[in-house]
Amino acid sequence: MVQQVTRAGGWLPFDRYMALALYAPGLGYYASTSRKFGRMPQSGSDFVTAPEMTPLFGQALAVQVREALERTGTRDLWEFGAGSGALALQLLAALGGQVRRYTIVELSATLRERQQQALAAFGQRVQWVSELPERIAGVVVGNEVLDAMPVKLLVRKDGVWHERGVGLRPPAPTVRPEPAPALAWSDRPTELRPPVEIAGPHDYLTEVHAQAQAFMRTLADRLGAGAAFFIDYGFPESEYYHPQRHMGTLMCHRGHLADPDPLDAPGEKDITAHVDFTGIAVAAQEAGLPTLGFASQGRFLLNCGMAQMMGAATLPERVAAQRLIAEHEMGELFKVIAFQRGAFWDAVGFREGDRTHTL
Repeated sequence: MVQQVTRAGGWLPFDRYMALALYAPGLGYYASTSRKFGRMPQSGSDFVTAPEMTPLFGQALAVQVREALERTGTRDLWEFGAGSGALALQLLAALGGQVRRYTIVELSATLRERQQQALAAFGQRVQWVSELPERIAGVVVGNEVLDAMPVKLLVRKDGVWHERGVGLRPPAPTVRPEPAPALAWSDRPTELRPPVEIAGPHDYLTEVHAQAQAFMRTLADRLGAGAAFFIDYGFPESEYYHPQRHMGTLMCHRGHLADPDPLDAPGEKDITAHVDFTGIAVAAQEAGLPTLGFASQGRFLLNCGMAQMMGAATLPERVAAQRLIAEHEMGELFKVIAFQRGAFWDAVGFREGDRTHTL
């Protein structure tokens, strides 16, 4: 990564650094062969997502997806960033012949290989592409996809806004032999601003999500008949850019431990930021894709019948599912946001506890 910064003239904007650290061939975290997804660090994994915790997640989501396929008159399902393939396996098993084709948009060759092994039994019904086609029709799902899209960092210091990037800290001249230059934060004054004014004079660090918003505009432009559902951790704008959230949300994950330093061991750990759901919704709506609903993950899963599913499940599955809906676990921090092409309908996942008005 030091070479990348040097080639860029000694300074990389953080979104470019994050893209390289996660996705660059031969360098990025998602380009490596490490396991990544799993329940315990003993497996060599770094974090766990809902589909790995319990198949009840995919079964509950399938209730909403089934309704969306019927309402939009489509039979194709698209998944962005399918991880281990666990969610695809759960959705295909639950939906059966209602899904004609399941297309996975996957940038990582190593993850694609793992997904192909997991989904081999479904044969040609499952396909892979590395980029979004010019036109698509069907229902789109993405679990923990938006949080992995590169973000820009903005920092207010002494009342002046700067863009935070990555530079090089020269070796100390008193050390012999001189060590190699190290990565270091480097701030430059900028005209960029957060989407809302941050009250108060205090120093403030935050993220802006230009790439995720551009992704939503592209999806809105290319989606014909269909709907889209995204599950991720984050907040509406009023919470995301609250004056008290002055340290931002950037976080790294390795070995099921979290740390706040993305400059340490680039390419060896995941880098994420919470999602600004207001920015996502506004970008989609301005591009012609209105919001179908917005709710906490816990409320969404309960609306889709998770409680009834838990009643027929084993004890370990019930314990895992409880983590997905409990407010002090994943139920409140994670949200579900959905968009529809065509006529609005009263989607099952948002019939109680819809929070679209908070966006």
